Amino acid sequence: MDIRELHWLRTHAAKLDPELKSHLLTCYRKIAKAPCFLQRIYRFFQHRLRRFPVIIQLTPTRNYEAIKELRTTLAKYNKTINNLTIINSLATSLSLRAIKKITTHSLIKKIYLDQEIRALLHTAIPTTKATTLWQHNFTGKGVTIAIMDTGISSHPDLLLPQNRVLAFKDFVNKQTTSYDDNGHGTHCAGSAAGNGYASAGKYKGPAHEAKIVSLKILNKMGLGKSSTAIEAVEWILAYKKKFNIKIISLSLGYKATVSYREDPLCQALEKAWQAGIVICTAAGNDGPENKTINSPGIHPDFITVGAFDDHNTIDPADDTIAEFSSRGPTLDGLTKPDFLLPGHNIISARAKGSFLDKLNQNEVVDDWYLSLSGTSMAVPLCAGIIAQLLEARPFLSPPEIKKQLRESCQKIFSAEANVQGNGCLDCNKLLNPQTSNT
Repeated sequence: MDIRELHWLRTHAAKLDPELKSHLLTCYRKIAKAPCFLQRIYRFFQHRLRRFPVIIQLTPTRNYEAIKELRTTLAKYNKTINNLTIINSLATSLSLRAIKKITTHSLIKKIYLDQEIRALLHTAIPTTKATTLWQHNFTGKGVTIAIMDTGISSHPDLLLPQNRVLAFKDFVNKQTTSYDDNGHGTHCAGSAAGNGYASAGKYKGPAHEAKIVSLKILNKMGLGKSSTAIEAVEWILAYKKKFNIKIISLSLGYKATVSYREDPLCQALEKAWQAGIVICTAAGNDGPENKTINSPGIHPDFITVGAFDDHNTIDPADDTIAEFSSRGPTLDGLTKPDFLLPGHNIISARAKGSFLDKLNQNEVVDDWYLSLSGTSMAVPLCAGIIAQLLEARPFLSPPEIKKQLRESCQKIFSAEANVQGNGCLDCNKLLNPQTSNT
């Protein structure tokens, strides 16, 4: 490996996040492994043609001429540059050669790899005892849940007898009519706020009178970029008052490689949390190994939900922690998840003809419903329960909501806190929270 290249990486290591640095080192290793007579050609292609999606965070400044000069420099390498104003950053894709040249710029604070995000009701609802809140007539009325996912299809449980989908924004294909080519987002929307219209009320989400805003940030395969998610957070903050958005449901994540303090998506969502929006996110599906909590679930403020298997019964005696549910601690040594909700074989809205619908034909229940598993399925259940709580107590702040949820849990497993958090959420306790069992 060229010692000069190693010197560059070492000199500017503080400006490169570990994941990006690892990718760049891999490029250099591949060059070194090529036959000597091919290394010059191979280096040319690796340096100039291979591109890395990056988020470039800037040092705070009022020197607008310097910012303009930096954008002009970046435009030489890629004319497509997206502003991520909420975290004072720019998103683009650059070659190794371009990254090497711009790291010396005084305005650049850090360069992150633009991480790839992946998409991570029947028995589940009685298990959580959300029906207790229905008895008090709390069904999510007046509360809007923003679901950042793969989109939303036309489903009776969300459109009839009245349309409760207030808005659809497509950050992937820029379409204006709502759709879901993957199916994950529709399932999540149904889990949170489906009213069971197509099942005579059988498959009904906890907040079946809540409103939905759908933000498509993941493609047909359920994949996307953290920069796209950050753009969606900016949109939510811009339209928060118009649509009365109180909750963001994130059934997605990616491997955590830096502290939550540095993670770009965590930084953006923290702004939403501070603006009074509750962040509900998945622990991840990388269990049973420890230290597998996905970002943005690594943030200490956000509500991070793991999954358990209720074995299709209401009786907690046969419940088990889902093996796939990610475990803590986080990179920062924080205890996560916060608690568990059902996430195994959850029946919810089906997006007919979507990628997941075709892939999981054995899980199709009928024309309108599909069964899926994952911490992805536990998150919208949590979002729906939060909508019920906010209807009952609209004055609660995000930290107060999280506190009440944690205090309304029951530890029915003997596992440590980094496996089950505070235990399983029990809505019987939610309106009169007490200290959870330890």
